[in-house]
Amino acid sequence: MPAAPQQSAQPYDAVLIVSFGGPEKHEDVLPFLEYVLRGKNVPRERLLEVAEHYYHFDGKSPINDHNRELLSLLEKQLAANGPHLPVYWGNRNWHPFLADTLRRMAGDGIGRALAFVTSAYGSYSSCRQYLDDIEQARQQAGERAPVIDKIRSYYNHAGFIEPMAENVTAALNQFAKESRLSVELVYTAHSIPISMANTSKYVAQLEQAAQLVSERVGCKKTRLVFQSRSGPPSQPWLEPDICDYLRELARSGAGRNVVVVPIGFLSDHIEVLFDLDIQASEVARQVGVNMARAATVGVHPRFIEMIRELIVERVDGLEERPALGSLGAEPDFCSADCCPLPQRPAMTGQPQTARPK
Repeated sequence: MPAAPQQSAQPYDAVLIVSFGGPEKHEDVLPFLEYVLRGKNVPRERLLEVAEHYYHFDGKSPINDHNRELLSLLEKQLAANGPHLPVYWGNRNWHPFLADTLRRMAGDGIGRALAFVTSAYGSYSSCRQYLDDIEQARQQAGERAPVIDKIRSYYNHAGFIEPMAENVTAALNQFAKESRLSVELVYTAHSIPISMANTSKYVAQLEQAAQLVSERVGCKKTRLVFQSRSGPPSQPWLEPDICDYLRELARSGAGRNVVVVPIGFLSDHIEVLFDLDIQASEVARQVGVNMARAATVGVHPRFIEMIRELIVERVDGLEERPALGSLGAEPDFCSADCCPLPQRPAMTGQPQTARPK
């Protein structure tokens, strides 16, 4: 594991959006999935199963178009309000690859950039792995590659919470006024191995974000569930699964009206569109649960403003780090031992798996 980055005296001269990446067309799907799962012991049939999720949408993941729009709006925000920094974009797993973007930045004379990662929470796969991949891309880009510092986690920033509360309110309004008091907010996030959850603040941060949104919309009936798990059945992952929970609600008779809130995701990519809007929605229909789905934060104007605020606090060296809730602001620089990759269980011999977005 690389050492934790240290504060540099060199000023920031660019912003880098770092994301997961996704296929753009049918022909991209299998090469993309093979790249994501390289070096991992994932059965071919599982890869082909996930590929079908993409083929349902003609092989195109919405995540890249989301990042293009995010880049464009952030450029306009910085041009209008400063700081006047160019904005670049690179992916971990598909074009534009991080290493290619860093080579372009080096060619443009960029020496040090702030990275905005499209993942709001801390775990190995949502934080540390991005840091590792950035460092690997720097090595691939060569000695002129810029220094990259990651912007702190923002799951409890008002610029994330406020748009999510607005989206939840819009979803609640899909129910008749007399029914809204009975609606349960079911917050969803990507499941991860329990061993990975135990080495990070992932669950605590998700619970904090859900609490902050619920307080703003005035709803006390809430539950955090998970979705999109992968990996061998022998390996415990965070539960309950969203579909299992919907069935449980129907069996118990405890609730028939739910708003599913993808609090763990920033955009409506494949895992939101397929796993929630198709799979979970069909389960809800089958068991008689009335389900509405809140939108992700996407490119909400307040969210774009938040990104600028996070940039400003680092560029200007502001001591104040705004954050809502009891957990407070995460540090600017992660410690060298934060969110480590859990050791795989010796008895299974199974490596950790990654689930494409």
